[in-house]
Amino acid sequence: MDKEMVIIAGPTASGKSAVSVALAKKCGGEIISADSMQVYRYMDIGSAKIRPDEMQGIIHHMIDIMDPSEDFNVSFFSRQATHAVKEIKGRGHLPIICGGTGFYIRAFLYGIDFAEGETDITLRRKLEKRAEETGIEMMEEELEKIDPLSAAVYHGNLKRIIRALEYHELTGRLMSEKNAEERWRKPVYDAAYFVLNMPRDLLYERIDKRVDLMMEAGLPDEVRRLKEMGVTRDMTAMQGLGYRQLYDHIEGLCSLETAVEEIKKQTRHFAKRQLTWFRREKDIIWVDVSGFDSPEEIADHCLSLI
Repeated sequence: MDKEMVIIAGPTASGKSAVSVALAKKCGGEIISADSMQVYRYMDIGSAKIRPDEMQGIIHHMIDIMDPSEDFNVSFFSRQATHAVKEIKGRGHLPIICGGTGFYIRAFLYGIDFAEGETDITLRRKLEKRAEETGIEMMEEELEKIDPLSAAVYHGNLKRIIRALEYHELTGRLMSEKNAEERWRKPVYDAAYFVLNMPRDLLYERIDKRVDLMMEAGLPDEVRRLKEMGVTRDMTAMQGLGYRQLYDHIEGLCSLETAVEEIKKQTRHFAKRQLTWFRREKDIIWVDVSGFDSPEEIADHCLSLI
């Protein structure tokens, strides 16, 4: 293969993990997770973390490397992923990036550095507190007045909305302008960038089924254990889909039925936003996985396109 690495991306529940493992077995690869939740220990069910038996002996990086009380961000991911790529190449193996966090993949692939003056943890905490008091709708309205394009892209994503507001307040510039400028960059790596997709009704059906399976597997108990460990509602780890809704249920703010329906609805919205993000990326190879019978077939198809 004449590519430096392969990226397997796509919306949640599209089967990325299984395809990446199948590809790694065929190509002598190692997998770097580009998932903002699977980095956390003790958060297995809600993050749909790949199990040891599902890894099939393939080395995985960036999984279970942080405690839920720690903040995980794009800069940390880029540094760790860059280090992992060097290690993997040093062993003569193929780096395979797998995940649905397109923002992280872009920052890593294009070597985007986040300057010191573009972040301020004190300001961010202030914005997070305001969000707790006013709700995500008010924060979205605030961003809509400043940067309508970012507001549309980040709809429903409080973390990104706060980041866009923080960036504007610190620099006076719009996050949408920054993102547009970054699209002119040349990638640091020569990668085959695949995005798995399927008809929307099938994707939504898979999402709903996966949420039901997570509940059966004990997701409410997982959230209770995290709460008992001292993980609070405002921590970065607890912003993940499933976790924040069930945290509210445990605190008596909503019924279990309401929490589950909200998880399904918000996960469907999240998948839609993921696809919107990937459609704006360059040099993407789209793969409709609905016509294949196994991850191995999908992996073979991806290899035939490189």
